[in-house]
Amino acid sequence: MATITVAAIIPTLNEESSLRRNLPGVLSEADEVVVSDGGSRDSTLRLAEELGARVVIGEPGRGPQLNRGAASTVSDALVFLHADTQLPDGALPAIREVIASGKVGGGFQVRFDTNHRVMAFGGRLVRLRTRLTRSPLGDQAQFISRTAFDELGGFREWPILEDLDLVQRMKRHGEIVVLPLEAVTSARRYLEGGIARTVIVNWLIWALYLAGVSPQKLARLYHPRQNPTPQAEAGDRPKTCTVNPS
Repeated sequence: MATITVAAIIPTLNEESSLRRNLPGVLSEADEVVVSDGGSRDSTLRLAEELGARVVIGEPGRGPQLNRGAASTVSDALVFLHADTQLPDGALPAIREVIASGKVGGGFQVRFDTNHRVMAFGGRLVRLRTRLTRSPLGDQAQFISRTAFDELGGFREWPILEDLDLVQRMKRHGEIVVLPLEAVTSARRYLEGGIARTVIVNWLIWALYLAGVSPQKLARLYHPRQNPTPQAEAGDRPKTCTVNPS
């Protein structure tokens, strides 16, 4: 049986420091690595090319960037990885095993890269939420078979919540798996924006989305000081577009 190939797609916008930490490890394991950039003004592009990643460039926005990155690959499976999220040891073999078994895809459990007590508790809540809902989000390294990704039409080109929408459609399409391995993701958005405020806004956005409010309107809540243009929605770093209740 042929080995399942895996492409890692990393959306970036001014992520030089994160790529410097995390990209070499991904390059050493994945069959293809694509950095899909939305207009970085730092050295993100130069660094990605020097380290050996393929680079694609286009308009900012998490969904469009991920779709462009996926379109540039030929692998059997796709893993969508935030620049400031580190895959756990054994991630790629685990992904290959899941996809080879015929499942649609899945994601990982997650923990934050800080010893802050509140964030440690928040990480436990995210892991509990993931077990109960079977809905790993963007900062949990979502992965999917290429066949399923193509059949589902890829990501919605939304300003926010494209990761939640994808995993909901994946679950309707077939069986997904939440792997017990823990990806390590940055806590910077919580620490910079205020832990309590960020958690409250995240939960409010989820509640309003499930009540039928459009992602376009919710983007205004997520970025209250910005107009919901593609550049504003992407922000300075794509990380801020993931709404992970904790």
